[in-house]
Amino acid sequence: MLPQDPITAITPEVVGWRHHLHAHPELGFQEHETARFVAEKLRSFGLEVHQGIAGTGVVGVLKAGSGSRAVGLRAELDALPVLERANVAYASANPGVMHACGHDGHTAMLLGAAKLLSRRPDFDGTAVFMFQPAEENEGGGRRMIEEGMLERFPVEAVYAVHNWPGVRVGAIAARVGPQMAAVDGFEVSFEGTGAHVAMPHLGDDPVLASGAFIQAIQRIVSRSVDPLSALVVSLTQIHGGNVGNIVPKRVWLQGTCRFFDPMLSDHCANTLDDICRGVAAAYGVTATLRYARGYPAVINTADATARAIAAAEKAVGLHNVITDFAPSLGCEDFAYMIRAAGGTYAWLGAGDVGPGEGLHGDRYVFNDAIIPAGLRYWVHLVEHILAPSAAREGIR
Repeated sequence: MLPQDPITAITPEVVGWRHHLHAHPELGFQEHETARFVAEKLRSFGLEVHQGIAGTGVVGVLKAGSGSRAVGLRAELDALPVLERANVAYASANPGVMHACGHDGHTAMLLGAAKLLSRRPDFDGTAVFMFQPAEENEGGGRRMIEEGMLERFPVEAVYAVHNWPGVRVGAIAARVGPQMAAVDGFEVSFEGTGAHVAMPHLGDDPVLASGAFIQAIQRIVSRSVDPLSALVVSLTQIHGGNVGNIVPKRVWLQGTCRFFDPMLSDHCANTLDDICRGVAAAYGVTATLRYARGYPAVINTADATARAIAAAEKAVGLHNVITDFAPSLGCEDFAYMIRAAGGTYAWLGAGDVGPGEGLHGDRYVFNDAIIPAGLRYWVHLVEHILAPSAAREGIR
């Protein structure tokens, strides 16, 4: 009888970890039980474990041989403030909090890779397993960098995967250059004196001003940038007034800008400011703009991506490696880690999903069938980059 493939053998255990994490989700910087679970598993595999990084972050260190090279592998710990409606036996036991993006799967796969590599450390160097808090909106990756994680655990590059609906099951997609967008946010308030609707001439109308602003900002994308440059400017909230017969004194709007070219951050900020000033002057109200720089773009570096693609070809086969695809205007704070150390962010194909079943949907279900591909990718990546021959010959 042939011995069972170690990845096939460990997959049910990894699936069990994933289901446990899914049933016990925690929001950003509150992942105390999740971090404890991860740390306990890493210790049981024999890794050196460091907790409390960026609050609830965990780092596991696995050394093999005498090589001085090191590589970083990252997964996310946090869930989303979503009320789960997925019909699964392991649904969230924390009402209003859900792993609706697959971070439970990412964490479980990285734990599985740590266990596999600790059992058979067929590499020469150090693998650093980074379990990051607060990827969703709060910038946990940036905080890990600011707190000196890469000084404590220096690596030549960092790598991450994200399950990706719409890409065929088990395929791995990575490209040199932008893979995910930068994101900025803005808030605008228009203020006037308000008035009774029967006597509008006695006041100013922030509602009219906000309507003019909504129309005017469409020109940012359509008329102020090269049409070949990816840019999205979207309004996501509008609030004003609380009764039907009074023109309100204030209308507040919120929106977002997404792009790949970092120069578009200043362009959006300056153009929004110009529009706010112009609308305020035209409508006799005051305008206040708050523009916040958010996550930078995820820009995969060339050397790291070449290694990621080579490992992916070994893991899932050449026919399942995708390098020619359009990047996403979604955002990811893994951008901070790549910007600090170089690296690659890859998508792991999760197949087709229905309405409400995609990322951040309340009926989203991580596809457990992709776990073996994720495990193989992580193991092959470490063994490829930190191969004993590579340690002797230097970076290839």
